[in-house]
Amino acid sequence: MRVACWSMLAASLALAGCKDEAPAPAVTATASATAAPADVTGPEVRVLAFGDSLFAGYGLADPNTQSYPAQLEHALREAGRNVRIANAGVSGDTTAAGRQRLAFTLDNQPAKPDLVLLELGGNDLLRGLPPEQTRANLDAMLTELGKRKIPVVLMSLQAPPNAGPQFQQQFDRIYADLAKQHGATLVPFVTAQVFTDPKLIQADHVHPTAEGVAKLVDATEEAIAKTLPAPAAAGG
Repeated sequence: MRVACWSMLAASLALAGCKDEAPAPAVTATASATAAPADVTGPEVRVLAFGDSLFAGYGLADPNTQSYPAQLEHALREAGRNVRIANAGVSGDTTAAGRQRLAFTLDNQPAKPDLVLLELGGNDLLRGLPPEQTRANLDAMLTELGKRKIPVVLMSLQAPPNAGPQFQQQFDRIYADLAKQHGATLVPFVTAQVFTDPKLIQADHVHPTAEGVAKLVDATEEAIAKTLPAPAAAGG
């Protein structure tokens, strides 16, 4: 079942890659920044969500409230954490495109992020780019973030089985290797649960619905919460 799921997903990714998705706007604040204040404590923790359409909220009715960064921020604030997440997801971005815009994005933040969520590589997969290119680009971005002393959560992806065992092995090792090398927190992002449930995936069989995004938040919130600066030390 898992192989069939990944095969269907890979085919859908290939079709999606034939049409260029329009780039999302520059970094946007999540909608909860203007909503009624939650019962949170501690100084504000600034998080930058840097990724592709899975962060941008491609295909969702209201990405400002339904995207992964927006729903994650809401969940963390509901749990009492004073977190603001800026969404720097750009649909269609490869790791090479992300590498090109990372420094510019960081330089144009109102303040240095306390944490960066790095989610890229899916579009490299759909284009069949060599894993060594994906590795080099992610390595360069993690190096840049390390120079700026910004902690990172690296959201890992997996190649589908029909990519071939050699490609799959090379690609799947990238995230764990780089997380260990750069001291980043590794968090698996795309889950088989979402991509096997028609209610949780859009008609393109690539992007999750708002409900699917909520499932991804449920699966990752606890791991990300553990990486946040302690309330007494945050915002420094």
